[in-house]
Amino acid sequence: MYNASKTIQPCLDSVLKQTYKGRLEIIVVNDGSTDDSLNTLTKYQEDNNIKNLVIIDKENGGVSSARNMGMKASQGDYIALLDADDEWLPTKLERQMEVLLNNNEIDFLGCSRNDEVLRILWKEVKILHKASVRELLIKMFPQTSTAIFKRKLFEQFGGYNESLTHAEDGNLWIRYCANSNFYFLPESLVITGMRKPTFGHSGLSANLREMQIGNEFTFKEAQKEGLISMPFFYFIYSFARIKYLRRIFITKIR
Repeated sequence: MYNASKTIQPCLDSVLKQTYKGRLEIIVVNDGSTDDSLNTLTKYQEDNNIKNLVIIDKENGGVSSARNMGMKASQGDYIALLDADDEWLPTKLERQMEVLLNNNEIDFLGCSRNDEVLRILWKEVKILHKASVRELLIKMFPQTSTAIFKRKLFEQFGGYNESLTHAEDGNLWIRYCANSNFYFLPESLVITGMRKPTFGHSGLSANLREMQIGNEFTFKEAQKEGLISMPFFYFIYSFARIKYLRRIFITKIR
């Protein structure tokens, strides 16, 4: 949560309305908000008498450090992420946990959001899909607030690279995908950013240049660690540059 006084209540409402019957712990990390977010949150907790809500108040350090602190404080077998301006649909956790418990080999499970359809090089993903590193580099998915994964991934392979301020998800997802069974469920179970455009509008995704810098860092890291070949590195680097220029053009004429 950072300066989210207007969105934190509906965000948490969406968590409390989950149909999932398992035990939940809710951790909110206040990343040095300068607005009334913290007071809004504490009042919300008191008014709703929420016993399983933990509030961590820290100095501003960026989204990567905030998520890492929340994951470190968590105790459950599974970790689900949620940004303060996003909302889970009521059956989000129930549906994902159903898939996870029926397919124990799955370590990480993302899903769709805002009724969007995932296409990788124009091929639509229509069924439960095991992703590869190459696919993630071509089309980074899933969005943060759709992700749920076994806690062991965080314990074994670490959390976010705190030096990255943009495209931090992709960097972490690549690491998890390379070392575990990383799946995508093509069902829309989350509303993100009040259905704003996925890039160039507001929030971290609005800074297209920094997003591109973060993506290029991840490409280089993947090649250095032997996850992709040099020819594929050149392909994905060029492909990403074309997408970057296309997004700049779309943003300007939008």
